[in-house]
Formats: sequence, C-alpha cells, structure tokens
Amino acid sequence: MNITDLSGTVQLSNGVQMPYFGLGVFKTNEGKEVTDAVTYALDAGYRHIDTAAIYKNEEGVGQAIAASKTDRKEIFLTSKVWNADQGYDQTLKAYDASLEKLKTDYLDLYLVHWPVKGKYKETWRALEQLYADGRVKAIGVSNFLQHHLEDLLQSAKVIPMVNQLEFHPRLVQQSLLDFCQQHHVQYEAWSPLMQGKIFDIPELKALAAKYGVSVAQLVLRWDLQKGVVTIPKSIRQDRIISNAEIFNFEISTGDVAAIDKLDKGERVGPDPDTFDF
Repeated sequence: MNITDLSGTVQLSNGVQMPYFGLGVFKTNEGKEVTDAVTYALDAGYRHIDTAAIYKNEEGVGQAIAASKTDRKEIFLTSKVWNADQGYDQTLKAYDASLEKLKTDYLDLYLVHWPVKGKYKETWRALEQLYADGRVKAIGVSNFLQHHLEDLLQSAKVIPMVNQLEFHPRLVQQSLLDFCQQHHVQYEAWSPLMQGKIFDIPELKALAAKYGVSVAQLVLRWDLQKGVVTIPKSIRQDRIISNAEIFNFEISTGDVAAIDKLDKGERVGPDPDTFDF
C-alpha cells in the first residue's frame, strides 16, 4: 500500500481503486446523526463511506451523499447483505433494497456481512451475478476466517476482493492477514479503535506520545502501514477530522512490530465461529 494522503487508494484485484481510509457508520443513528457524520467526513476530504443494511441508516447515508457537493462517482460506497437476507434470491432483493434506501444505482463494494453456515455460498453466487451484470464495482466478504475463505474458494468463480474484519492491536490475526494478502484479498478493519478500548492500553499511550500524536492517530496509521484499509467510526466533526490527520508521520518498523506484539486475540465484537446467526 502506497500511503500518501487522505485521497489515497489501494488497487483491488479487479483494478478498482478503493480509498484506504474512510468513515464507518456502525451504531450511528438514522437521521441527523448519520447525515451530519457523513457530511463532516465528505467535507473533510473522505471519499469512502461504509454502511450496512443492519445498521438501519442507509437512507441517511444516501441523503448526505445526495446533498453533498462531492460527486457520487468520487465516493466509494459500501453496504452489506444481512444474515436474514442471505441466500441467492433474497440477496438480490436485499441489494435492490439497499440501492433504493441509498438513492443510488450502484455500489462500489457489496459484502456478505457474516459467514452464515449453509447460506454464504449461495449468497456469494448472488454477488457474483450482481458483479457479472455490472451492477456493483467490487464484491467481498466480512468476518470470514481462513477456513470460511478456503471453503468459499472451492466453488467461487470470483475471488472476494475484500475481507472486512475486526482488526486492532489486541486482535491482529497475522496468519489470516497473510492468507488474504497471498490470495489478493484486501484486508479491511472494522472497530479499529476497539470501540474506545485502545485508549486504555499503556503501551499505545507511550508510543503516541513518542510520535506526538493521539492514540487513535497512531493506531489508524498502524492499520495503513500493515496494508489494512480502515474505516473508523465517529459522529463528532473534530474527531472525524483528527482521525484523518495521520499522513505527516510514519511509524518505524520496530514500533509497528511492538504494536503487533500487543495482540491477545481479544475481540470487542462477535467471534465468526460462534456468532449466533
């Protein structure tokens, strides 16, 4: 990943340029809260917005994008098919529903939200059809561990272009990251700030002080240096702006390794193997 500035991108396996830094809107309320957050982000130079059907805020995201001075074609927009809508026909319907709520005629990236046993292969087949029909620019998965990916790849005609996973200094999953990189699947982080828990880690506080940055800025920069696309969530304009101020410093190789060593296999979200679907 060539890290330049907030407008920088990483090239997916199909040639699509995906901004490596964006705004996530998980747990951002529908209405003014989400429209304000997306507006703040776009005004600050963000060009990547990540939502999902289950977040129940696609309409607000769509309203903010429609009202923005930023052209839709310049915005990389992601949504995800929820578990209850998985299966071939249901996924196609879910995609149409997301487009209608977002007030757009295409998505830049559509993801299978969780690997629902017995369904995710048919769901993936639907995504492949949407992709073949030119209705979505790129397709991928979310929360797929290595064994899920290996199973999917046995029948997939298209290799997922992205795998979005919980990723932060307490959950590095280096072997999974390596597997994705070997198969040209772009790794993407959700909850990169551990829903606020990273601010309690002493080693991160010390390293942030060393670089003269905030703990959030340190961790988000670490994401990018690990080759991981990141989409921190915030509803505050000042934090949306400060989260993106990570392009005027570089973490040393030794300090990247030191952050890697903070891994404890600790999750703030569900485990894909035990999540109650």
